[in-house]
This record gives sequence, structure tokens and C-alpha cells, in this order.
Amino acid sequence: MEKFLHKLSILFLFIILINFTISNSSFTPADNYLIDCGSSQQTKLSDGRTFKSERDTASLLSSDEDVQISADDSSIISSAKAPPSVPPSSLPLFTTLRVFTEESMYSFHISQPGTHFVRLYFFPIPHATYNLTAATFGVSADDYVLLEDFSVLDSTTLVYKEYLVNASNRFSLVFKPKKKSFAFVNAIEVVSAPDSLVADFAAAVFPAGVFNGLSSNYALQVSYRLNVGGPNLGPGNDTIYRTWESDSAYNMFVEGSKSVSVSLKTVKYPPANGGVNLTPLIAPAWVYASAQQMRDPVTLDPNFNLTWRFSVDQGYSYLIRLHFCDIVSLALNTLYFNVYINEMMAIPSLDLSSLTGALATAYYRDFVLDSANVTNSTIMVQVGCANLQSGVRDAILNGLEIIKMSNSARSLNGTLTVDGKYKGPGSGIGAMKIVSAVGLGLAVTAMVLLGMVCVRWQRRPEGWEKRKSFSSWLLPLNAGYSSNNFLSSRSSSRKSSLFGSRQSKSGYSSYFASSVCFGRVFTLGELQAATQNFDEKAVIGVGGFGKVYLGVMEDGTKLAIKRGNPSSEQGINEFRTEIEMLSKLRHRHLVSLIGFCDEQSEMILVYEYMANGPLRDHLYGSSLPPLTWKQRLEICIGAARGLHYLHTGAAQGIIHRDVKTTNILLDDNFVAKVADFGLSKAAPSLDKTHVSTAVKGSFGYLDPEYFRRQQLTEKSDVYSFGVVLFEALCARTVIDPKLPREQVSLAEWAMNWHRKGKIEKIIDPHIASTINGESLKKFVEAAEKCLAEYGVDRPSMGDVLWNLEYSLQLQEAASMQVEDKSECLIGIEKISGGDLKNKGLDDSNVSVESSSLFSQMGNFQGR
Repeated sequence: MEKFLHKLSILFLFIILINFTISNSSFTPADNYLIDCGSSQQTKLSDGRTFKSERDTASLLSSDEDVQISADDSSIISSAKAPPSVPPSSLPLFTTLRVFTEESMYSFHISQPGTHFVRLYFFPIPHATYNLTAATFGVSADDYVLLEDFSVLDSTTLVYKEYLVNASNRFSLVFKPKKKSFAFVNAIEVVSAPDSLVADFAAAVFPAGVFNGLSSNYALQVSYRLNVGGPNLGPGNDTIYRTWESDSAYNMFVEGSKSVSVSLKTVKYPPANGGVNLTPLIAPAWVYASAQQMRDPVTLDPNFNLTWRFSVDQGYSYLIRLHFCDIVSLALNTLYFNVYINEMMAIPSLDLSSLTGALATAYYRDFVLDSANVTNSTIMVQVGCANLQSGVRDAILNGLEIIKMSNSARSLNGTLTVDGKYKGPGSGIGAMKIVSAVGLGLAVTAMVLLGMVCVRWQRRPEGWEKRKSFSSWLLPLNAGYSSNNFLSSRSSSRKSSLFGSRQSKSGYSSYFASSVCFGRVFTLGELQAATQNFDEKAVIGVGGFGKVYLGVMEDGTKLAIKRGNPSSEQGINEFRTEIEMLSKLRHRHLVSLIGFCDEQSEMILVYEYMANGPLRDHLYGSSLPPLTWKQRLEICIGAARGLHYLHTGAAQGIIHRDVKTTNILLDDNFVAKVADFGLSKAAPSLDKTHVSTAVKGSFGYLDPEYFRRQQLTEKSDVYSFGVVLFEALCARTVIDPKLPREQVSLAEWAMNWHRKGKIEKIIDPHIASTINGESLKKFVEAAEKCLAEYGVDRPSMGDVLWNLEYSLQLQEAASMQVEDKSECLIGIEKISGGDLKNKGLDDSNVSVESSSLFSQMGNFQGR
């Protein structure tokens, strides 16, 4: 009897659980238009949905200018096989389609206005009459542009587009072919979305704040929807027929991650999340039941992040939805981790336990990433250890959605509004500006024509570009060129790639050929010979642009050769910036650009070789002998001189924006030179206080005021240099997640000890006993002022330089006192003819201040 009651109770609980799940996941859309275009009958899919033919759906199709389109004439029925990428459940939708030779419209009656899914299916079925891969057209939804100049060039791949649009009482989808072309579509969905699916607000990534009007003022397009750590999920596995993709193609650190999963019954949904009901309508239990977790977090060094990288369209803001469910912890409040979006902190020390109150409980967060913070057409999402003293060193991610937001033209695919008007950067300019622009254009045209005459009149000697004369080694100091004609930014199309479309001698050469002075033009053969055909053994550095090789020329000259990686989407803008900056600069403490090579679609820059490498390698992390305190002072002074020249010595001030010990290189005499100008920016003009720009730089060195306000000034470099000073003094990394929380940031840790008056406790032991107290005091004082919270409270680089030079003078003066004292003691011993102690003398009574030299040093003052 007891067993029967026990089984009955289990059955009862199971029925309750099923009912609860159904009640939380059930959704009946008020509007549910599913159309199999061009089909003469209904099409039922294995996921349970039925797509109707256009004949079964009354009053859906109309056309402009009374052009009547016959379903028989404009539809194509084919038995062509769909590609393997098409899910079998959706296969019937891709055997028919409708073709439009004129602008045509589907009009839908909306019974419940609000957010609706709009899903469009395109597959160019082979046909004798229409070459569907040649079709070019646009698609709009009411006053939003969904597609502009759209084509499906690949006849083997399904194109699926999913949008979220705010639909009113009458909703229209318009297909508009380009002139002398046509449009087509295989299937259409217009379906009501749950009210709770997209809130009207989200957190802004940077600057921090709340982004409002999300669902009411924007159309959205789903770019990526990932089931992180789990398999692909088709519409039949989702509560509202969404498709979820596995994250494997976007996981950038597979070696450091592992997939984990639990039973679907383990996943729980809380009753509310910040006022929004979190149910399977937000994401199905399949998504929360799997995750990517840091691999072996106990035994591996946790100083890494799990990283997912996505290619997106530049010029748009994006809604990023992150799904979490703690399916890995054994107890509450043991998992803490950070979340980053495009290397900016989105969630610090995320503790799912405190937010959900239970393990294995669904949770999500929405963020808006502004278009200004999307660089190189890339979005990167990362999770990593928060590294608290208590808690497990681990991080997870269960699901991820990246959704494009419409721009100011109310478009998701261009800069034209529905009525064909341009609305993009520079639109809306007044009549006076237009007149000025026209006048400027005429003036530029006249100058170009004059330049062509001059060039034709004074031809360059044949083979000038390969000569090794003095003039061929000069760089353009004031080229005055337009960046639009030189190293143009890459568009989303590979056709405009510097590597993909450029022929030999068409990129750099065309630029330098029009300049007054020239860097040396290296042949590809010369650089191949210098690097043993770019042998991996010659690699001395690696970056987002590619690799840096040590090259040895025939005459024994050593060069650093930076070779662009044609498969990299990073570094193109940085390359251009570096050339623009270095072509105008010459200084003893700046790394010099020697020349370039532009053959066979290569993009290679050549620099002077710095034999002793980056400063960081001489401070920690290598087997190199430690630098003396005097050497560190001289290196810091050299770097400060280089930065001071950048800020004040150039024609227009330059902000480096990435000052760190890896960008301070040392030559064979340990002379410091500032390198890597890929992130540099021209300083603001006299009438401005700052440059407004997206935050870039390196964590640990980044100016907090710049990070908060996105306002760049020379004082941002000053802050970074203050971190460098403490790095040189303490010889440790600027960010070390393995340390206790209060020690993770070198800047904070050093400032805390300085406030206690015990900075000597964290000095590099190799030099601690050799530093003069006054020299140390002046050095730390300079570093402390650099790290002031607000830029206006920080010194200029000129002031920092003066303080460092003063610190060096104090150190040298102290060293001279010690040497002179030693010499005096030796002299007294010789004069007295033996041991001082034998003569009754104590060396503590010997004074060196009577010396004329040290009487001056005793009263040494700074200016």
C-alpha cells in the first residue's frame, strides 16, 4: 500500500510539473500568417506548423500601378534538391517560390498591434526562365527597410532572415526589384511575438546607463542565436519556433572550454526577473540545460577568458542578450565571474545565486552595444574569473543572442529610407555647406589637374623606387593625403579588402609615388631573403595584424619586418594610423619606420630593429638579467621624452593611446623608444578640450576617466605612463587575476601602499637595496600624480619628465657620495699608514660634506 501511495504521489507531482511547464511555455499568437509562396496547396511541417498557400489566404497580395500578378505566371515549382544546410523539417518550403517583376506588396490585417516576428526564406531554385542568383531587390516592412540591394549569389545555400518589427493595424511587406531585375521569396512568416520577449529598455555597455525605446522605436534583426555548449535546436525544440545554433563555430578558445549539460527537468524558471516574467518563451529549457564552462578551473591557470567572436555590420548598434543558468555549482554563492562585451566590462563579479536564489535557475541580461563601440565589424563576448578570494575560479555561458538595431534611416541594411532618401553620415547639411563643399571640390579638382601637369613635366628617373640613395630612405613628413585614397577601411565585402582586390604595386606604391619624400621601397624578394622566406624561427612578435620578423639584410643591417596577415580582420585601421603617424615623426625616442613592401598583394612595413626588445621582458616573465635602478630610471626618462614630443613637438599633438611596457622598446644600448602607433589619435585643437572616441587601450593601463566619459586627452597617456612607472618599480604585471582581490590591479595596490607610507615593501627585491630614499620619493611622487582620478589633476608629460630627471640626479648624487666616501676612507688609511681602528679613529666620524663637491650636492635643489 505504501509503495502504491508513493508511486501515486510521484505521478501526481509529475502531472503538476507537466502542467506547470505547459502553462509557462504555451503561447498562442494573435496573428499567425504562415505562407508557402508560389505553392498551390498547404504545406505541413514536421514541427506541427502548417504553411498555407497564397490562394488559401485572402487579400494578401496586391501590386503597385494595378499590375496584377498571376500566381501561375509568377510562381516556380521545382523538384531541385535543397542543400544539406536546410533542416529536413523545413525542406518543403524550398521547393516553390514567387517571383515579382514589379514592386509588389503583401498586406496583413493585424488583430493585436505590437511586436511581430517577420521571417523570410530565400533559396534560388534553378529554373530555365529566371536566373534567380541574378535577382537584386529590396524588402521593406511598413516604414522600415529590411533589405536593400539584396541578392542570393550562392545557389547552394538557404538564406533565412528573421526580424522583430512593431506592427500596427495594417502591416505591409513590400518587395521592390531593382531596375531591369526582379525579386523572389520562398516563404513568409508574420507572427505575433510575446509581449515579454523584448523589453523597451536595456543596459548600455558604454557609457554605462539605461537605453530606452528599444521595442517601440527600433526594428530588430536576429544576427546570431546560440545554444552555447549544446547542439543545434530547430523550431520544433523551441516554444515560439526559433532556431538556435551551436556555438562551436564562434568559440575562439575551444581548448580552454568544455561543454556541460543537465537534464531538462533540472532547469527551473523563476517567477520574475526585474519585473519581466522569465518563462520558456524567453529561451527554452534546452538552452539553459547546457553551457560552456572553463576547462579544469582548479588545476589550470585561470588567467584567461572564454571568448566568442562574431562578424557584424559596421555602423549599427546591437542588442546583446546573455543567458545564464548555474548548472555547474554544488552550492550557492560559490560561482563569481566577469562578463565582457568588446573588451568592456558588462557585468563585474556576476553571482547568479544572489540573483536567482537557487541553482539551475534561468537568468538573462540585455545590453545595447552602441555602434561607436563596434570596431573592425566585430563583436566579442567573453566570460572569465572574477577571482575573488572566496569562491570557485570558474565561468559559464548558456546562451547568446546578437540582434541588430535599425539605424537613423530606419533601415537594417543601408542608409536609404523606404522612400529612397539618403539618411546617413553627413545628411541634412545646409545650403551654405553644400555651396562650400562644391567650391572645395572645384578647388581640389584644379589642384589635382595642376599636380598631373607638374608630374608629367618632371618625370621621375626610371627605377627610382628601388634605389638606396639617401633620399629614398626619407619618409613623407607632411604628405597631406586623404585616408580615403590610402589604406581604405575594409568594408564587409572582401572585394574591397586590401589583400583581396589589390594588385601588385597598387596600394602603398601609388601613395608614396604621389608624395614628395619617400620611405624605402623594399622588394618582396629582399624581405624573403632577409627572413629566410619568413621562417617561423625569425618571428619576434605576433599581433592582430600578423607577425613581426627579424630580418637581416645583405649588408648585415637588422630590421623588424611587420607582415600583414591576409586572413585577419584586425589591424587594417591600425596599420593605416601607424603609417600616418610615423610618416610625420622623427625622434630619438620613437621607433622609426624605415619603409614598406607592396608586391603580390602583400602589406609589409619595415622598422628599425630594437635589439633588446620590450621593457616588460626585462622586468618579469623572462630569464633576462634584471635592470638596475639607474637603468630603469633612464628608460622611463627616454619613454617620457618620446611621449612629451608626441604631445607637444609634432605639428599637431598626438595621443598614443596604448602606453605600456610592451610598447616601450630598447635598442642595443638600452635606449628606450616608444612603439606601436596603431591606436594613436591626433590631439584636440586649441578650441577643444578632448577627442570623443570609442575606448581603446589595454586593461590595467586604461585611464578610468577616458573609460567613463569616452573623452580622450593627453592626460590619458599620462595615466598609462604612471602605471608603467609602478611596473618598472615593482616588476610585476599590471593585472594579475591569480592574486587576492586587493592586489589584482598594480595601480591600486601600489597606491594603497604609498598612502600607508610603506611603498618600499613592494619594490622589486633586485633593486630595493640600491635605491636612494630621496630618488624613490621623487619617482613615486611623479607616478602618484600621474594616477590622479581626473585628468585636470594630472601633470603634463613635460612635468613628469622633469621629476624623473630630478629623481635620476638624486640617485646619481647619492652614488657619488658613496663613492667619494669610500675614496676618502682609503686615502685616510694610506695617510695614517694602517688600519684606522689601530689609530683610534672611527669611520663614522669621517665627514665628506667638507668636500667642495659634496657641499654643493648637500644643498641640491630642483628648479
